[in-house]
Amino acid sequence: MTLPAWNDPKSKFGTMIKGALWLVQEIGEGGTFTKERLRDAFPGVSQVDRRIRELRAYGWVIHTNTEDATLMAEDQRFVKAGVPVWDPVSRRAAASQKAASAKEAQAVLARDDYMCTVCGIGGAEPYIDDSNQTGVLSVTRRNTVLPDGRQEVLMVTECKRCRAGADGLSARADEVVAEIENLDAADRRRLARWVERGRRGSTPLERAWNAYRRLPGDARDDVRQALGA
Repeated sequence: MTLPAWNDPKSKFGTMIKGALWLVQEIGEGGTFTKERLRDAFPGVSQVDRRIRELRAYGWVIHTNTEDATLMAEDQRFVKAGVPVWDPVSRRAAASQKAASAKEAQAVLARDDYMCTVCGIGGAEPYIDDSNQTGVLSVTRRNTVLPDGRQEVLMVTECKRCRAGADGLSARADEVVAEIENLDAADRRRLARWVERGRRGSTPLERAWNAYRRLPGDARDDVRQALGA
């Protein structure tokens, strides 16, 4: 199988994937490289070192002098290639099996306001159409097509019910941009305000409900009693 060229100017791969191809095509398994050589290969790319380190999560073995005492402090050794990350099928399969760490999951939950990004339900909140079930949130990985056409596997908050009913298709940020471009000027300004605030505009009733939902259980009991009075 012919590999894509790591330095193809038409490539839409991200830096991690280009870095993997660079290791295979320029360094070779068993070969060494320095951070300076890596940065020279990817001029102007910020955090290229970090992108290379991300390959370890896909089974790539890259040693520093901590793991290999024969290396100088500035050297790294490309020991073994792992998952062929330039192949979207292999990359998605590997990423979907890689569980988020507790720290990663907490950060994603906080970013998503502790609500399912598909249906909007909060953790332990009952479903409107089935009050016997409550939302159980978890952080999952979803293949995502970015606006420039690149594909990345990104983390997102979903409830158990939405995850079970997922169609397995990629999230399409490129299609979202296309939909936004079709809005008239007034709706685009309104959407921009929602994006700036990080939430959709809401009515006073919705704001009161959301404020109530965030209260501790004992405080919610007091509110219910006040409403009954």
